[in-house]
Amino acid sequence: MRNSREYISDLIRMRPNLCIGGETVDRNDPRIKPGINVMSVTFDLAQNPDWEGLLTATSSLTNDQINRFTHLPQNAYDLMQKQKMVRLLCQRVGGCIQRCMGMDAIIALSIATKEIDAQYGTEYHRRFIDYLKVYQENDLTGACAQTDTKGDRIKRPSEQGDPDAYVHITEIRDDGIVVRGAKLAITMAAYADEIFVIPTRALREEDKDYAVAFAIPADWEDIYLITRPVSVRERKECKCAFAEMGVSDSIIVFDNTFIPKERVFMCKEWDFGRRLALLFANSHRHSYSGCKPAVSDILCGAAYLVAEANNIVKTSHVREKLSQFAGAAELSYAAGIASAVCGEKTSSGTFFPNSIYANVGRRLTGETIYHEFNLLAEIAGGLAVTLPYEEDFCNKETGVWLEKYIMRNPNISPDVAHRIWRLVENLTASSMAAWYQIAGVHGGGSPIMETIALNQDYDYESKKNIAKYLAGISEELDQSKDLRQRPADPLSAQSISED
Repeated sequence: MRNSREYISDLIRMRPNLCIGGETVDRNDPRIKPGINVMSVTFDLAQNPDWEGLLTATSSLTNDQINRFTHLPQNAYDLMQKQKMVRLLCQRVGGCIQRCMGMDAIIALSIATKEIDAQYGTEYHRRFIDYLKVYQENDLTGACAQTDTKGDRIKRPSEQGDPDAYVHITEIRDDGIVVRGAKLAITMAAYADEIFVIPTRALREEDKDYAVAFAIPADWEDIYLITRPVSVRERKECKCAFAEMGVSDSIIVFDNTFIPKERVFMCKEWDFGRRLALLFANSHRHSYSGCKPAVSDILCGAAYLVAEANNIVKTSHVREKLSQFAGAAELSYAAGIASAVCGEKTSSGTFFPNSIYANVGRRLTGETIYHEFNLLAEIAGGLAVTLPYEEDFCNKETGVWLEKYIMRNPNISPDVAHRIWRLVENLTASSMAAWYQIAGVHGGGSPIMETIALNQDYDYESKKNIAKYLAGISEELDQSKDLRQRPADPLSAQSISED
């Protein structure tokens, strides 16, 4: 397993193909450093014995100890460890840990390649497993590029006036394929080792050129990343770990890009477009059951701190607001646990979360994210957006006044009070705050996508039959299916005691 120094050293050696603010830069650019700092945590804590078994796992392919972000879950316990890992890491960095994108991509590809092979006699799964062994051995990071630019949203991929609205195959060669198009809003691509490309939607036969999946180094020839970094205002003296963290998103342009055959995992199998797209989406939504509870934890903690600073933490309306954070966080986390326990072993051997619970948990967090930020804003008050600059607190003349007037609770020092409101400013009134709010709605799929997934997978017929029985329309109520529904791989007492 790599440490952060090795990870950063490998990044710096990559070909400069990032475009930030109209200039081409390399991966040593300070504007993406906050995102690199987030990723570094996933390497360094995996080296810490205290995190062994949570950030590390035993590879199902090689039996070696690997970073859990490169692991294929083998049972429900693995999925719960994945969820727990994401929540704890997100708490540590102040939000999105980002590396789960690659984790969910390899999970999806491990299943889809096996199923495509079974139907078409292809060799994608062997290719992917050979690739994954190298990915695990080198402890690589991967950005999953799923969202296409999509063009006219009413039209299907093959109906677009510009075929490049979706990434598509333009040529098939003996040694690989050539692709064109772009992927939009791809988090962490600027500091990933690899980029996974998968379909974004269900496809028809006429869309077969758009049924493509592959993995490629992020600095590969004819790949360009137009990148938008996001972070909070640099701290001068009031240093803290949170202010060192950030994120970058990229539009990834594929300009007649050659993809070697051994890195191609889907090539025109259009009828598996939906399957692969949903495998990633549902796995990623399960990851959100760790990530988004952590965001609720962070907002809740900040709300509690600022309520103490305002000396109102014991008032009934504040306690009621704090309980709403608890409800949102733990309901979503519980849905993730249920998704893991009720998951299933796929033909590939990868254990996959239950889609119903993954989607209800993710939809809950998407629908409540703005409300949670509003709760923090209500408790904190207007100072979150009117707080003077840090330099004014450090200035000898103005600092004396600010120390005097920022005091509310006599038991909290001016320095601590300043740090509390500076955190609230960062969480609610910064570019990072806007990023987290919109990402909270749309990351991993907008709420309407969870609605679509639920309407496709949920057994409404059985609920209707309950109502018919209770109304006297049906004399019998067949509940044998419900009785047979048990977790495919229930947790053993040994598994529960392992952590």
